[in-house]
Amino acid sequence: MKIKSAEFEVSAPDLRSCPQWALPEFAFIGRSNVGKSSLVNLLTERRELAKVSDAPGKTQLINFFVINGTWCLVDLPGYGFAAVAKQRRIEFNDAVAGFLSGRRNLRCVFVLIDSRLPPQPIDLGLLQWLEGEGVAYALIFTKTDKLSASKLKDAVETFKKTMGGWRSDLPLIFTSSSKSRVGRADILGCIENILLEINRDKG
Repeated sequence: MKIKSAEFEVSAPDLRSCPQWALPEFAFIGRSNVGKSSLVNLLTERRELAKVSDAPGKTQLINFFVINGTWCLVDLPGYGFAAVAKQRRIEFNDAVAGFLSGRRNLRCVFVLIDSRLPPQPIDLGLLQWLEGEGVAYALIFTKTDKLSASKLKDAVETFKKTMGGWRSDLPLIFTSSSKSRVGRADILGCIENILLEINRDKG
C-alpha cells in the first residue's frame, strides 16, 4: 500500500465525540512509551504526524488520521497510567474502552507489545478483554532493533505460549522497528487486505 495522503482529522475525548462517518478504522494501542507514535509516523511516512515523546502517556485523546481519503488510522491513548480499573475494564481509560467496544466501523486493533520485555500482565489483560468484547486484533512487537534475531524469536514464542493458555488460534503477529523500518510493509499489507475484503463484501 502506498500512502499518498495522511491528514489529521480530529481529537475526541470520548465515543460520542468521534467522527460520524463510514470510513473503516484501524486502531493502534499499547502501553505508554511502547513506541506507538513512532510507529504511526513510520507507517504514514510523516515524521511529525503523531507526537513523539520520551515521557509516557503523551497521547491523551483519541486521535483520528484519514489515510488516502479511504480509511482512518486511530491513535489511542497508552494504557498503564490511567485510573484504577473498574469491573472488567483494566488500566486504560473509559473513553478508550467505550471506543473499542462500541465503535461499529472499527475493523482491527493493533496491540503494540515491547519486544524487550517478558509478557506483561497489563498487556495480557487487555488482550483477554478484547477477546471478551469480540474485538478483532493483531499484535505488533516493537523496538525489535534492540534485540538479536534469536532473542526476538524467543520473546515472540514466549508470548505466544503465554497466550496459548487461553487462546488456541493465535492472532496475526508482526514485528516492527521505527529505526530499521521493519514491519511497515507487512502491517500496511494487512490493512490493505482487510480493505479489499470490505470492498468485496460491498460488491
